[in-house]
Amino acid sequence: MKKILILNGPNLNLQGRRDREIYGTGTFDEYIVELRRRYPDIELELFQSNIEGELIDALHRSEGLYDGVVLNAGGYTHTSVAIRDAIAAVSTPVVEVHISSILSREEFRHTSLIAPVCKGSIMGFGLDSYRLGIEALKG
Repeated sequence: MKKILILNGPNLNLQGRRDREIYGTGTFDEYIVELRRRYPDIELELFQSNIEGELIDALHRSEGLYDGVVLNAGGYTHTSVAIRDAIAAVSTPVVEVHISSILSREEFRHTSLIAPVCKGSIMGFGLDSYRLGIEALKG
């Protein structure tokens, strides 16, 4: 059975309550149940932290434990060389996802420091971006 880690960065614990016009009203607690139902043959684990170092530790631990990581690094996408380096340092494939399209938002969000070291990037499909990330890793 494949194992995939869904790794969420800062403020994603507020999903469903924060900026609903951008991020929607669904919560991760609701969505992970839906994903587990949709993918009974994949073990999905969800981890969220607002702390950069905890995200880096989770990426380091992913090696040999998970077949892939679906990562929404939140605001760290645009600022964290350390998360970029952690992705590059592990052999676990990482797919970058974003609920909104970072390219249609403020200019400072247009640059992803992590995209060049990820298997691919998916954005702008709401929470469905996570499902698409799983699809990219399962095959």
